[in-house]
Amino acid sequence: MILKDKFHLIKDQNRRFAKMNFTNLVHTNARFEGINTTLPQTQTIMDGLGVDGVSIDDINTIVQIKRGWEFITNNDSEISLDLEKQINAIVAKNDSLAPGEFRTGQGGVNIGSNELFRPDDVDVDEETKFLDSLLTSGKSATEISLRLMYHNMRNQLFWDGNKRTATLIANKYMIDNGAGLINVPLDLWSKWNELISEFYKTGNVNEILEWTYENAIQGINL
Repeated sequence: MILKDKFHLIKDQNRRFAKMNFTNLVHTNARFEGINTTLPQTQTIMDGLGVDGVSIDDINTIVQIKRGWEFITNNDSEISLDLEKQINAIVAKNDSLAPGEFRTGQGGVNIGSNELFRPDDVDVDEETKFLDSLLTSGKSATEISLRLMYHNMRNQLFWDGNKRTATLIANKYMIDNGAGLINVPLDLWSKWNELISEFYKTGNVNEILEWTYENAIQGINL
């Protein structure tokens, strides 16, 4: 399985493309937390205003996701575990036991039907080796980003905000390499949820990797 880059932009072009789509990106990422605002409501919250019927907690989550996207599009640092910690400190600021710190106890993910997936304890040395190996693997930027995203989601590196953090660090690598963006369309959300649950159960990334490559890589051809 070879996943080639679908888009070939320079970094600044990719940054501008991301900024043009901030509302949609934040709106989609908020679904990770079960937030069901409409797109206009999400934009209103991002503009700094309240929305009737949307809780303060949900508003704060949306605001922090926006700040996460702003952070990765303006940051020139190389991908690293420290950068992942910085992203988590932003997006999980209001709902984590220790924002920006690696998980030091047992974690768990509800994967439906009262099933709970429990990842292994976080081994920072192993995570460092994984990241270094992936970044020097010679794979396309798109494949590296997807593999990093799903590895981080399943391994639950942080106490909370793992999907948000994994999505942002993956998109940081996409942007830096001009490969577009990873963003699952909301009309395909139910299928993605099925695939991610199966991935948690089995650890076999191939199916969700190929599906995401086919359905969730966005960009522009110039």
